[in-house]
Amino acid sequence: MDGIESHFKMEKRKITPILILIFLEILCTGMGMGVPILNILLGFPIGWYITRQVSPTKKDYPHKLKSILKYAVLAATLTFVFMAVLWGPTIPLLFDPGYNFENFGHPFILFDPKLSFIGWLVLMILISPILRLLTTIFAAFVTLTYDRRTQD
Repeated sequence: MDGIESHFKMEKRKITPILILIFLEILCTGMGMGVPILNILLGFPIGWYITRQVSPTKKDYPHKLKSILKYAVLAATLTFVFMAVLWGPTIPLLFDPGYNFENFGHPFILFDPKLSFIGWLVLMILISPILRLLTTIFAAFVTLTYDRRTQD
């Protein structure tokens, strides 16, 4: 019976950070009103947290880097899923010949409203998860560099 209880405690310890990450992802998406700037900035504390969890000592450095990359990709995938769910339903508007893209409310980053809309969707759905991945990896690298636990 003791083995089962310790297994559930371990599972609870693994699932709690994921649930917190999902909650923070929802919170940042809502506070940014669908624009993932806060989600991207959330990559910095996530990178720090991931590094602190996978690197208690200096031993097995390549394994730590693989683990950090795996968790960073997981966090970026979560951002991709949220942005795809949020902005994906607007993709069929691209195929509506009568839709007025000027009234959608996105910034005109290109000169044509439809091209700006396409650019906006690419930025929200594809580029923001990549930026989240980069901020997470950068924060993990800085944490590894200046972490006193991994110094000689």
